[in-house]
Amino acid sequence: MGVSVKTLGIDRLNVDERLALVEEIWASICIDAKDFPLTDLQRAELDRRVADDDAFPDDVVPWDEIKAAARSRLGR
Repeated sequence: MGVSVKTLGIDRLNVDERLALVEEIWASICIDAKDFPLTDLQRAELDRRVADDDAFPDDVVPWDEIKAAARSRLGR
């Protein structure tokens, strides 16, 4: 049997628990990022995004606001 939401029991977690799990999984991937070299196109896109952030540092939305807006749209 393959790995899935059901086989791992993730479908039994509530939304907050699943979001926390996603954050933990993403953090674990970032730790191993050196094992996944970027393509030239990916590097160029990241460089473009960093330059945009440097040019407009106040043009951001905090994660808590994004999460609250998403939950509001989903009625939760």
